Amino acid sequence: MSTILNIINTKMRRDLAWCRRLRRVAERSINGSTTLRKRLKDTAETLIIGGGCVGVSLAYHLAKLGQKDVVLLEKSELTAGSTWHAAGLTTYYHPGINLKKIHYYSIKLYEQLEAETGQAVGFHQPGSIRIASTVSRVDEMKYQMTRTHWHSTPQFLISPEEVQELCPLLNMDKVLAGLHTPGDGHIDPYSLTMALAAGARMHGAHIYNPAPVTGLFPTPDGKWDVHTPHGTIRANRVVNAAGFWAREVGQMIGLEHPTIPVHHQYVVTATVAEVKALKKELPVIRDLEGSYYLRQERDGLLFGPYEKQEKMVLQDSWVTDGVPPGFGKELFESDLDRIMDHVEMAMEMVPVLKHADIINIVSGPITYTPDLLPMVGPHQGVQNYWTAIGFGYGIIHAGGVGKFLSDWILSGEPPYDLIECDPNRYSKWTTVPFMCAKARESYGFNNLVGYPKEERFAGRPTSRVSGVYELLKEKGSMGFHAGWEQPHYFYKPGDDVRYRPSFKRTNWFGPVGRECQLVMEKVGVIDLSPFGKFMVKGKDSHKLLDRLFANTLPKVGLTNISHMLTPRGHVYAELTITQLAPGEFMLITGSGSELHDLRWIERERTDGGYDVDISNVTDGIGVLGVAGPNSRRVLQKLTSEDMSDGAFRFLHCKSIELADIPLRATRISYTGELGWELYMDMPKMEAVYQAIMEAGQEEGIDNFGTYAMASLRLEKGFRGWGAEMNCDTNPLEAGLDYFIKLNKPADFVGKQALLEIKSQGLTRNLAYLTMDTDDVDPEGNETIWHNGKVVGNTTSGAYSYTTRKSLAFGYLPTHLATIGQNVEVELLGRKYPATVVQEPLVQTEPTRTRLQKKSRGGA
Repeated sequence: MSTILNIINTKMRRDLAWCRRLRRVAERSINGSTTLRKRLKDTAETLIIGGGCVGVSLAYHLAKLGQKDVVLLEKSELTAGSTWHAAGLTTYYHPGINLKKIHYYSIKLYEQLEAETGQAVGFHQPGSIRIASTVSRVDEMKYQMTRTHWHSTPQFLISPEEVQELCPLLNMDKVLAGLHTPGDGHIDPYSLTMALAAGARMHGAHIYNPAPVTGLFPTPDGKWDVHTPHGTIRANRVVNAAGFWAREVGQMIGLEHPTIPVHHQYVVTATVAEVKALKKELPVIRDLEGSYYLRQERDGLLFGPYEKQEKMVLQDSWVTDGVPPGFGKELFESDLDRIMDHVEMAMEMVPVLKHADIINIVSGPITYTPDLLPMVGPHQGVQNYWTAIGFGYGIIHAGGVGKFLSDWILSGEPPYDLIECDPNRYSKWTTVPFMCAKARESYGFNNLVGYPKEERFAGRPTSRVSGVYELLKEKGSMGFHAGWEQPHYFYKPGDDVRYRPSFKRTNWFGPVGRECQLVMEKVGVIDLSPFGKFMVKGKDSHKLLDRLFANTLPKVGLTNISHMLTPRGHVYAELTITQLAPGEFMLITGSGSELHDLRWIERERTDGGYDVDISNVTDGIGVLGVAGPNSRRVLQKLTSEDMSDGAFRFLHCKSIELADIPLRATRISYTGELGWELYMDMPKMEAVYQAIMEAGQEEGIDNFGTYAMASLRLEKGFRGWGAEMNCDTNPLEAGLDYFIKLNKPADFVGKQALLEIKSQGLTRNLAYLTMDTDDVDPEGNETIWHNGKVVGNTTSGAYSYTTRKSLAFGYLPTHLATIGQNVEVELLGRKYPATVVQEPLVQTEPTRTRLQKKSRGGA
């Protein structure tokens, strides 16, 4: 305790060099001069609001790539907000897949930025080590290694001895392993931003400050009039990069962006003799169980904790009342007591801290979204309005996001898949209470073990619940999908119903197998209400959809699977299309891509001038899937409609009455078994569900969830959007040739690019793999090896309960994607034998029926 008291008593002492760093970027008051030093431009191709590192990076990249009339408006000074006081950490590591590319590009940019611009950036690259002090954490590191081997990121799982060699100041009593990332480090945020600004100006961008935006007004031709105290700029597009002012900018045009400032503190010590004596800089340490980072700051140390959610502080008054006028380069009052648990853990792991004097505690606002990921890209429902907001880690994201958005703006499509950062993943269901609850959870869980199939429960449920949620919520494990609650699997007496995430097979493994057997042998019901649902009608509806989709459009009463491609021939989305009446179509997409897809469709309607009405009916329509060999018999009890195979054929859609309730029924099932999807008004859903369950008692009816559906679809060889196909893949390499009609008359988006891809030939193909595993199964994004070399990656995987094998899809070089080829798939640090096999392992019900008819006919 005496050590802690010493820390508290000395926390106001100031190291002059450190103070110079802080004061250098805070000398001028945010309420200083409001006079511009140059005349404001009248027009802009792209106008960026916000002069933090992200906004300035975007200006730099757009200008460097050749765009003219790039304008950035900063309300006070560059770096005001969260940039100037950031700890400046840079890392290649990210637990996700796509953001690894953002991190990688940022570091490579920062390495050469000083040489390009002549501006010092203060970039240190001593590497980093993530400390594992539990068995689960070691498993997590093994899990992350297999998700990294097929990327360019340098990353190594190292022993305790290697950890100590790299960081001799650690107490090794609890260290089991480390995840070492050479090239990681930290950068001075102020210097970085100024270097990017210098580069932006060098390439022709215009940066104005102080130039606060006072109003945003759309023009009839899709442009924006941007009002400032110095005049109005007419911009072809606007990018909101306003940091913790982003909500206020969004509110100017009626949007409520779900961003909230969080108090984040870090502590800086005076010179530590043991640190000063080191011959080289310490790697950045991330003690994950202690939930803090630690790095060298000159001859002392800097460490920043992430408090538990019950102790962390949200600046929620800024959400309701706005950011106080004049706030920009100020800090919050520090609170050492709030982080004392982490201080003690840091002193245990790094004993030299016990005798170090604290000279500064920095407590400033950083911006969080509900899931901690930024919001990057064009916004649905508002023409030519883009966002680059919600960055909890803006320094490492700035370079890569600037390049990503610039490429997208200039080419008309994202350079690679980054849907997890799509601003359209949020909508009206994202209320302020939900946002606050999730931000607390995300901050407090920042360094918890990240498991596959992870669920987080704060703020749930939202307003997005289906008509059967109340009936099902206590019967199974619910998953969160775009605000919806959807059953993953269901419980039976004797099951372990606890939430028990794991890197291996866990308590859901048995129940999911039970549900797969149910669908294969009897009949199951699944809630599919989270599907995105759009109605498209009007005199140009056929022309619009023929332009958007690579498949031919279905005739009235029929359904098909269709894909929207990007201009360079990659898969932007997969939807099912049903023509309900002449010129009236129903489009169905996955829950996670609802507004992602709607924005793309609306943009094409606007750009092409199509006379079409598009309505989003997602929340008003409930969907039940009924699947299994007994499904027809159950439904026939409830309707006078002939449900026989001859009368109600595969991929046909009809308006019927079921239990006297009108609905639409489509004969389709993502399980690949005999099945129907039933679409009804949400208030009628409970009655339909109860009627089906009662009618199916003799047939052994029961519920099943999305985990079983995922296993069954993989057995049938069904591709999944976001896994086997996305903006990183073309449909030919994904094996989607059947759905791509290159000979149809319409010049659909991506057609010319796809013809070029076909003429050049493919370099890789999607392969179907069976694996010999034990208590672990693939799930996607694992590394595939051949002869000791990385040759590809899995895209999705699961255990097949029907064949009792682990299955996976994966991309391989064309010469290896041949039937019988042996490869290895890495799971949790071990390479498991895998074989490329003919797909599917289990025939779909329509195929089985057709073969049976053919066999009988031949007999």
